[in-house]
Amino acid sequence: MGRRKLGFWQRFAVVLAKPVMTIWTRRTWRGEAHLRRDGGTIIVANHLSHADPMVLAHFVYDADRWPRFLGKASVFRVPLVGGLLHRCRQIPVERGTTEAAKSLEALVAAIDEGGAVVIYPEGTTTRHPQLWPMRGKTGAARLALATGAPVVPVAMWGPQRMFDPRTGRFDPRPRIPVTVAAGPPIDLARWQGAAPTRVVLEEMTDQIMLSLRDLLAELREETPPPLWTRPAASDRAGDQRPGGPE
Repeated sequence: MGRRKLGFWQRFAVVLAKPVMTIWTRRTWRGEAHLRRDGGTIIVANHLSHADPMVLAHFVYDADRWPRFLGKASVFRVPLVGGLLHRCRQIPVERGTTEAAKSLEALVAAIDEGGAVVIYPEGTTTRHPQLWPMRGKTGAARLALATGAPVVPVAMWGPQRMFDPRTGRFDPRPRIPVTVAAGPPIDLARWQGAAPTRVVLEEMTDQIMLSLRDLLAELREETPPPLWTRPAASDRAGDQRPGGPE
């Protein structure tokens, strides 16, 4: 869905949010042409900060697409907030319940409608000490197999200056520099038509995360590390040394 087809509530959300983001950030956008103007698209992004969905939404909107984010279903049940999210065509996701299959159906329907669905494959803000991407969850791969839609990587650097989840520091100052870049669709052709087995989904997910990592490395002008696996909860609880993963 392009911006020309937006309804009242979507335009209302833009009127509320875009002026704030225009003042708050100094933006460098790259690769907007990789977000197709028409047709269902899966956008996968690295997750640095609780501020980056606003930055990413701004980028996707400026590329003439309407971003459709996934959100916890419980948020959609909050009075007023949930109604606005529904009217803005965001997608509730049930986690850890028998209703999770319906979430996939909703995502497939959004792609079939030509939507630009945004997925954070990590499922949470990265816990890597230097904010490199972690290994991802398999939802984006599963959706790609189910729909055949292109998977477009989008890397961000800078939203952590707006809010740093490692320190809890919030910075409201204007014109914080942020850079967002979209890359070409990820080549997942070798898995086309494959059954969604655990091995297939994990291989696809690693390919997605490596593409995101390498795109982020270009923004940071640094050599990327290997994909990072978040330690198990028991390991994190026992690691209280300076420089540990938390």
